[in-house]
Amino acid sequence: MSYHGGGHHRKKHYRGSDDLDDRRREVYETPEEKLRKSIINLGEVDPIQELPRLAKEIREQDPLNVPAISEGFRIGVTEQSFKIPYYAALLRLLYDEPDAAADPPPEDGTDKQMQDAWKASSLGRQILEDYWRGFQTFLDKLAWREIRLCIHFFAHLTVAKLVDAHSMFELLKSFTAVLEEFGASHGRAMKAALSAAEGLIIAGPAIQEDPSTDISELVSSIKSYTDSVTSSKTLVQPIVKLYSDAGSIEHADELLDSALAALVVAQTSNFAQTADSFPQPYKDSPEYTATPFKLPSFLVPPEVIELDGLTTDSGEDAQVKKEDWPQYYVRLFGNDVTPDPTTPIGYAIRSGLLDLVDIFEVNRKECARLLLEFPKWTLPGTFKPRPGALAQEPVPGKDWQLESTIIETILGSLFLLPDSTHKPIYYIALITELCKLSPSTVGPAVGKSIRKLYSLLADGLDVEVSHRLADWFSAHMSNFNFQWVWKEWMPDLALSLRHPKRVFMRRAVEFEIRLSYYDRILKTLPEPMQAADAQVMPEEAPGPDYEYDDPLKPNHDAAQTVLNLFSGRAKAEDVIAHLDTLKNTLAETADEVINVDGTVRSIAVQSLLHIGSRSFSHFLNAIERYLPLLRNLAAGGIGSGAASGGASADARMDILSAVSAFWKRSRHMVVIVFDKLMQYQIVDPTDVVAWTFTHGGSGTFDAFQWDLLRGALDKANGRVMIARRKVAALRKEEDDTLARAKATSDTTMEEPPADISKAESPAVTSALKAFTTLTREQKAALSRALDGFVDYLAAEDKASPQAREVITEKAWHNRANWSQAEWEAWETWCWYRHFGRAYSPYLRNYAHTLAAVSLTRVRSNSDPAADLFMKTWNIATGQEV
Repeated sequence: MSYHGGGHHRKKHYRGSDDLDDRRREVYETPEEKLRKSIINLGEVDPIQELPRLAKEIREQDPLNVPAISEGFRIGVTEQSFKIPYYAALLRLLYDEPDAAADPPPEDGTDKQMQDAWKASSLGRQILEDYWRGFQTFLDKLAWREIRLCIHFFAHLTVAKLVDAHSMFELLKSFTAVLEEFGASHGRAMKAALSAAEGLIIAGPAIQEDPSTDISELVSSIKSYTDSVTSSKTLVQPIVKLYSDAGSIEHADELLDSALAALVVAQTSNFAQTADSFPQPYKDSPEYTATPFKLPSFLVPPEVIELDGLTTDSGEDAQVKKEDWPQYYVRLFGNDVTPDPTTPIGYAIRSGLLDLVDIFEVNRKECARLLLEFPKWTLPGTFKPRPGALAQEPVPGKDWQLESTIIETILGSLFLLPDSTHKPIYYIALITELCKLSPSTVGPAVGKSIRKLYSLLADGLDVEVSHRLADWFSAHMSNFNFQWVWKEWMPDLALSLRHPKRVFMRRAVEFEIRLSYYDRILKTLPEPMQAADAQVMPEEAPGPDYEYDDPLKPNHDAAQTVLNLFSGRAKAEDVIAHLDTLKNTLAETADEVINVDGTVRSIAVQSLLHIGSRSFSHFLNAIERYLPLLRNLAAGGIGSGAASGGASADARMDILSAVSAFWKRSRHMVVIVFDKLMQYQIVDPTDVVAWTFTHGGSGTFDAFQWDLLRGALDKANGRVMIARRKVAALRKEEDDTLARAKATSDTTMEEPPADISKAESPAVTSALKAFTTLTREQKAALSRALDGFVDYLAAEDKASPQAREVITEKAWHNRANWSQAEWEAWETWCWYRHFGRAYSPYLRNYAHTLAAVSLTRVRSNSDPAADLFMKTWNIATGQEV
């Protein structure tokens, strides 16, 4: 109903109330907050010109609040790492003598100790002392990124001679000591080594001048550690060479290896390259001659592992300890296009870009803007000038392409194995934002990256990387009108159907169709790729495929009666009774021998899915309405009769097969429905794993099967994690209750009940039983998955001969002549590798049980396939190779 009338009914506005609302919306900033904001925003226009002004503003603060200023430095250093050299320069300015009128210096002739004491009381010294206390807080929390960036700051201050070189050396030595700890995880050791290496590359020129330091000692410690982790590197390399154990590969480099190589190059040149790799604006100030700040000594705190005391029914530790793996980054361009990360400047650039991408994960738009402004924070001539900018003289050995460097760094992060640091969608969205900001420069870099990665598919690009590549390619194309020059890849249609390039084309098109629709994507392909024999496009548009929809198909009439019951929202009991009758009818009237139970289950499940196929909400409503029916079918009984264990297992396989048949044209729906069936406990994760290996493929393993396997294992592992948290929460609640009871008894001088702590509550007992059941299910799922890979690759009686052939160097060099069978075997090997690294924490916990159950069927050790299988298993489970 409207109440709008003529002009004389207009609402009166009172200025006073509006002003009050405006005042309420204003955010008042204290002087300390304004100053901290100014420190954080250093360099918005020109950092060099802003430094004196900001230093003056800090000095003029009244009253002076050193902790607030120090906090601004800490935030700037740890959240804007590209500004670290300029924060060092700002602190150097704050070390200069204050205004003589406010704090007159000692008279000439005063001894040097008094002059040093006066200078030491400078504002800069106070800020650095407070900053160190904040660094200790990061240490206590083991906030490794913040620790490493603070070390960068201290390293620049060492070069500026504000920090004592020997104390900086001892600080770095404290981190290399972590590498010698017994049982230190790779993640802890890698982060400590990177902190030491990066700090040494920056501070090396100052440290080497101190005769009491030995830089080679730090370098040797890092090198000894990197040499000790060679075996685990082979499992996370993005370029797969099944026959090779080499840690160094073409088209990719490992992060810690790159840091060590860059450090060695810098050391060899007596750190002459440091000044050419990092901005050093503090050198514009006069040399600081007073006594530098000595960094206090410390020990890196140990890792804190919370033990909850929970074990499996066989006594194994069920707590998952996630291990970090070596980090390999894909290289897509030559050293003339993007910097070589094994040189000091190349490593500095990539490290800076990685930090920027990591820190600004919370704001991809801001991240994209800062990435394109990155040259502002590097030395002049590092990157080619952007179109329209003033021409500059190319610097020999530099003059790289900014956009190619950024895209290579982002894709390297996206393709980290076994998992990227952040969700893949972040990196995908970040590249999209970059393209929107500068389409003319970023677009060509993206296109070149796609072509390079596509070419690597034939050279052993890991299957998981290929899977993510198809995901990124399709999502990126969807943001830019699905425009791609597909005709470039038309010659590859002559390759084997299972060649990685053919597989990638099919998968990319499948993903594009999900993001759009069938006819739209069909029009973007050249005619040869549209043909059915090209097998790039699916023969039909995605959608349900109800097997009994055709009146000419067997059992059409029977299925219609079931479908009518579902459409009429009949009770689950009535449908079960009808299916029981239908079972007897089919058994009596069938013209040929059929599996009556399997046929009835197929009719029931497909009919239910047909009712729910209109939308996802229709599907969930149908499942929830007929949960009793589905559970009855899963138990192996159509009617009220009990079923044996074998019949029950067959029934669950029939249900999963019916789902697969109904959604065979939309394979992602198979994954979704399987997940819901596990969620509603119609089937177990072990059932899905078993179906994946026995019905999902034909003796080999592909990406679709991996999606099913991952969904099942994640479900099993997630349930155990939830059960563990529930037990821990209940026990904590009991402990709190016990503590309160004891406190009350102490206050009232009464004795607490004698049995208050002897037995666990029924809730805890029930939670422990559930935890035991779920860990048993988890082990069963992992064991069944391992069984499947053993059957495919290394079983004495089942493995294909191609599984033994494709792992040799001779066969790999002859891969241009491989048939479909060889490529299928190679892909299966790669998925087994990914299974080992992705679920390594769980496999390590149950290594002995799984080995006893599943690995007894592996062929003798004289067989190369068996050797590779066991070697991969040993690396994944952290055993001797």
